Amino acid sequence: MSDEIYAEHVATLGDRLTAAREAAGLSVDALASELGVRPETLEGWEADQAEPTAPLLSQIAARLAVDADWLMMGTGTGPQQQAPAAGQSELHELRRLLAEASRQLGRLEEALKHG
Repeated sequence: MSDEIYAEHVATLGDRLTAAREAAGLSVDALASELGVRPETLEGWEADQAEPTAPLLSQIAARLAVDADWLMMGTGTGPQQQAPAAGQSELHELRRLLAEASRQLGRLEEALKHG
């Protein structure tokens, strides 16, 4: 993000979420899919129109490799301070696959309930 749009001392949760998502190289659609939420929901969080629940905030922080405290208050480790970890892309891919498998499992369970 450019300095005109994002300044750490005035950044909101939505600003930090957007910055972390972009630093991770993820689109809104990709992150929303991994989290199991609609893209519009994620866009609402990024626009500070709503906030994710605590469990989702923890999941977001883990996925984006930032501290949950950084997302909420700007303290702790944000995307700028990170050194690329070995295997990070493999971890991201495994998390994506796990999220997709979880969604498929939910759909299958629903289909089996309704015969």
